[in-house]
Amino acid sequence: MSAVLEQVRALEEFLVMEDASVVETIEAAREALGKRVVILGHHYQRDDVIRHADLTGDSYQLSVMASQTEADYIVFCGVHFMAESADILGKPHQRVILPDLGAGCSMADMASIEQVEDAWEQLREIGVLEQKVAPITYMNSTAAIKAFCGRNGGVVCTSSNAIPLFDEYLKQYDKMFFFPDQHLGRNTGSKFGIPLDKMVLWNPHEELGGNTEEDLLNSKLILWRGHCSVHGRFKPWHVEKIRKEVPGVKVLVHPECMKEVVDISDLDGSTSFIIKTVENSPAGSKWAIGTEVNLVNRLQQRFPDKEIHLLAPDLCMCATMYRIAPQNLAWAMANLTEGVVVNEIKVDEETKHYANIALERMIAMTEKK
Repeated sequence: MSAVLEQVRALEEFLVMEDASVVETIEAAREALGKRVVILGHHYQRDDVIRHADLTGDSYQLSVMASQTEADYIVFCGVHFMAESADILGKPHQRVILPDLGAGCSMADMASIEQVEDAWEQLREIGVLEQKVAPITYMNSTAAIKAFCGRNGGVVCTSSNAIPLFDEYLKQYDKMFFFPDQHLGRNTGSKFGIPLDKMVLWNPHEELGGNTEEDLLNSKLILWRGHCSVHGRFKPWHVEKIRKEVPGVKVLVHPECMKEVVDISDLDGSTSFIIKTVENSPAGSKWAIGTEVNLVNRLQQRFPDKEIHLLAPDLCMCATMYRIAPQNLAWAMANLTEGVVVNEIKVDEETKHYANIALERMIAMTEKK
């Protein structure tokens, strides 16, 4: 019997453990491993996992913080692209573990490296690349796509720094090719006055992305047809409804929401912006927040002196993030105490090199601002 199959059998045993035993196992493993391990918990992660996290934050922020520790093992309670980023940014000796390999990101999966390279070649064939075109990828993308941007003069962006990066690239380039989230790209482009008729949508399943050569040549911003399955659930009628039901409420949404929602909201910004805005608001203030439900619930618990609502009436939960349960974390941690690394996420050296170039460009540009 292979070691891999033995590990699968061990996972099945953890999945039927009582909750109290799972907690004891995680904490015992943490004590045994000490500073050799750091557990990361993304803001959208479920509470029964977050309680065990050493560090919480957004994906990029967590990867940076983990790289600054001396831990040998980074256990990332997030999704696959986040674990890749932690491996790209981590120290050479650090090994990254994703407690459930099924924890992916539907948005990141909407743009494969093969599709992006094919789109780039199509743009080359019709002469678009004779103009200065910058590929820009959202952090929520695979390591391979980050490396593609590194090779082709492009950059990685986050929802926190998209505006300063757009500012820089609009000065230097004729147009940008932004993927995989059309909504963040469209909302950011609109802040710079790019008209909607100069933003074209690229459908990877159609020739020329479903556009004419003329539209592509005349465009200022080419947007990949991708979206966040959570933030895409917020609609304009949710904003109208909450304003009728809660007089004086302010609507605060993530820029991954569709433009029609962002346009009629009071404020929009990254997860860290949402947290800071609520944190700095006066007692008694009323908020309807358009982002993942676990974060909104946590803000409600943290600020009982403020009235905080989830913008949509239905459950806006990141289902793939939810795949990581305490049982998965206990399994990964218990294996580490035995010297066994399960579900390691490792990016090859060439991909890591070029992805780092795109990330370093991002850091250099945002530091100038």
